[in-house]
Amino acid sequence: MSSDLLKYEKELYKDHITLIAGVDEAGRGPLVGPVVAAAVILPKDYSLEGLNDSKQLSEKKREKFFEILQKEAVSIGVGIVSAKEIDEINILEASRKAMYMAIEKLDVKPEYILSDAMKLDDIDIPSRPIIHGDALSLSIAAASVIAKVTRDHIMYELDKLYPMYNYKKNKGYPTKEHLELMKKYGIFDEYRMSFKPVKMILEGMHEENKEVVG
Repeated sequence: MSSDLLKYEKELYKDHITLIAGVDEAGRGPLVGPVVAAAVILPKDYSLEGLNDSKQLSEKKREKFFEILQKEAVSIGVGIVSAKEIDEINILEASRKAMYMAIEKLDVKPEYILSDAMKLDDIDIPSRPIIHGDALSLSIAAASVIAKVTRDHIMYELDKLYPMYNYKKNKGYPTKEHLELMKKYGIFDEYRMSFKPVKMILEGMHEENKEVVG
């Protein structure tokens, strides 16, 4: 593990700040399911070989780190915002809300927050957004793994209910296959109706129905 991943944390340690929450979200891009955020407080000078931005890790590695972090983190909080609410407040605000929810669910109040690119001003804890933070801060990398694995598990449950959409593989992202399956099997209420590909498919289905009726 590159010691650089603790660079931001070490700057805070110098000021005797050790309860640092890394915060990140998963699921901004999918067309279906919730957006999930995690807040993770790691022990001071924590080390976990290979832990990095969840997008750089294999699914097997993410699952392994997820298990380890559940045991070794000082505290973990998770926030989940539904597709319906994403449609109501937009994906950016839903991601921010999920982050606030995750921070609130920590059972230890952090002294400082490091977030992945998101400004979190509406909270009484000092914070710093870091662009590409999930690849630059170990605390944020830990949060990215917790958020991603938690969301993947939600998609596996959805896959059991709706196996024809192949969520186990596509996780709700707009792959070519997923878009074809949406056209074939339709749109149900876990979809994000405000997202353009969903809107376009709904409009296409509406036009087809008009033609059938006409």
